[in-house]
This record gives sequence, C-alpha cells and structure tokens, in this order.
Amino acid sequence: MPVREHDLREIREAVAKLCATFPMEYWRKADRERRYPAEFVRALTEAGWLSCLIPEEYGGAGLPLTAAAAILEEVQKSGANGAACHAQMYTMGTVLRHCSEAQKKKYLPKIAKGELRLQAFGITEPGAGTDTSAIRTTAVRKGDRYVVDGQKVWTSRAEHSDLMLLFARTAPRDKVQKKTDGMSVFLVDMKAALGKGLTIRPIRTMINHATTEVFFDKLEVPAENLVGEEGKGFRYILDGMNAERILIGAECVGDARWFIAKATAYANERQVFGRPIGQNQGVQFPIARAYMATEAAALMVERAAQLYESNEPCGPESNMAKQLAAEASWQAGDMCLQTHGGFGFAEEYDVERKFRETRLYQIAPISTNLVLCYLAEHVLHLPRSY
Repeated sequence: MPVREHDLREIREAVAKLCATFPMEYWRKADRERRYPAEFVRALTEAGWLSCLIPEEYGGAGLPLTAAAAILEEVQKSGANGAACHAQMYTMGTVLRHCSEAQKKKYLPKIAKGELRLQAFGITEPGAGTDTSAIRTTAVRKGDRYVVDGQKVWTSRAEHSDLMLLFARTAPRDKVQKKTDGMSVFLVDMKAALGKGLTIRPIRTMINHATTEVFFDKLEVPAENLVGEEGKGFRYILDGMNAERILIGAECVGDARWFIAKATAYANERQVFGRPIGQNQGVQFPIARAYMATEAAALMVERAAQLYESNEPCGPESNMAKQLAAEASWQAGDMCLQTHGGFGFAEEYDVERKFRETRLYQIAPISTNLVLCYLAEHVLHLPRSY
C-alpha cells in the first residue's frame, strides 16, 4: 500500500529528530576511531526504523520501499552515515520475496525486535568483482548440510551482524546452461559459525565502513537455510540488488542535500572582501547546479521505488536512480568542499568526512561503467561490450 505524502513527512520528521540526538562530534569520533556506531544503530532499531520493511505479522511496520528510502535519506541529510545499518533494509528484497515461511517465522521477529542483526551480504569475491557469475565460493550438499568453501571481500558489517545472506555456487559454472545458473543463496548464522569454518578479517579503508573479507573453510550450513530453490539464487539476489540500488540512491540524495545546505549556509555567512561569498556567481552557480542535479535524481529514485513496490520490472530505473543520485551527491560534495575552501579540509566542519563517504557510491554497490553497460545493452539494445 502506498505511503501517503503526509505519512512520509511524519516519518522524515521523526527520523530527523532521532538523528539530532547524535551530534556531529559523535560521527567525527566514530570516524576518527574507525568505530562502529553501535549506539546509533541501536537507537534506529529500538525506534523501529530498521524493521520498517518487515511485515506486521513478523513484528515489523510493514512499510513499502518508499518509506525505507525516506528514512535513509533523512539519516544522510542529518550528517550521519546510514551505511552502518542500511543492509538490514536492502536484504529484505531477497528475504521477503524468496525465504520460506519457516525461515521468515524463525528470523524476522527477532530481527524486528533487534535480537538479531542481518547486516552482512556475502557476494563479492577478489577474483570476480562485478562479474557475479564468476564467483568461486562453493556450497556442496552433504546429507542435511551444505559445506561451504571460499572467500568474500568488501563484506561490510560482518563483525557486527548475526546473520549473513551468502551467495555461493552449488553447481560448477561449466556444468550449467547459463552462467548465472547453479548459484544459490543461504542464510548463515555467523555467530555460530565464527571459528568453526568462518573467519572474518577487517580491511581498513578511507571511510569508516566496517569493511571485511570473509573466509569459509568447510563451513557447515544446515540445508534448511537454503533460500528458495537450489541453483536459482541469481534471480533472487536481483530483487535485493534493485532494492539496494534504490536505497543507496536515496542515501546519496540525502548526502547531496546535506552538502547543499552546508554550502549555502557557509556562503551566506563567510565574508571576503567585505561581502558574503555567496553574493558571487562563481559560488552561487555551482550550488544551484548541484541543487538541480539532486532534485532530478530524487525524482528517479522515487520512480524506481514506485515500480519496485508494484512488482514491476525496475532494473533500468534502479540503476539510473543509483547512478544519477551518486553523481549528484559527488557533484554536491565537490561543490561544498570548494565553497568552504581550506576550512572544508578541517575535521570540525564535517565536510571532509562526508566527502569521503559519498565518494564510495561512484563504485559501490555497482560501478559507473557497469551501469552504463547495462543501459547500453538492455535498454538501448547496443552490442554487449563485455
């Protein structure tokens, strides 16, 4: 059921009010120490925002994707970083549409209550990258269990998650008709698996993203944790990927709006040569251009979310929403840093932190080039380039 506009306003206002209780110093300190913002994640969980997509019968709010997008946009717009917890929303694209009723009853109520976190999505591998069909992590059926061997990389929040959605090959690539066949999705109990075939190794990056690589060495996963049918996993994760692109797009819109507000305020306050710098067109025009790009991207995010909610094909729209929003946030971030001049590099202004954080989305969850390739081939019907 669509969320009415006044309902979205109420959601936005409530999320903004919660975020305001976490001042910018909280985020500076977390970034400085590379610390997971556990208090913030707990507050969002207790307020019910991280379980917004979980149906009411499992303890959630049963809201549509547009509401989840509004929540994450407001988080970013406040100057916070929703990357600490956004996976609990976008993994629902796979879980709600493809998990069995038994799996939903087992996990969703505990996730909704905050007793369990589903924050890890194990898909990318060092040797595969965006060529998902080339993954080498295997899951071999042995009786009532699957034995998993392999490695994942850029698996964010693995150290802070109880459950992982794991993507693995259950049939060799050379034994299937299509290269996207023979891959399956599993729900992995990470706490039970740690030290028993599962190893997590942190990766220090330019942003505080709780990023890790994960190793599987004969990890046993109960067969009942298989999501849907064996070998059909690629189709299942597409639902998660489309949701992820839309929600990341909403986050980027939030980032862009934070940058624009920050730059506008500074341009009005900062005096040089006896006048506010915002009086100069050389400062005004980049802010105005960033504003236009952001508003256009926001419309595409809204359009993609509406299609997703209606169970209509939304691959092109989801990819365009993510890419246009990522470009808008980076344009706004670059503009904001330039507007602040040297002060933009100072930690206390928060611009440099947000500048680093929003740059990620030119690369993740899918790179610019792959979005362009997808549109060229599947929308414009140009020859496949890879």
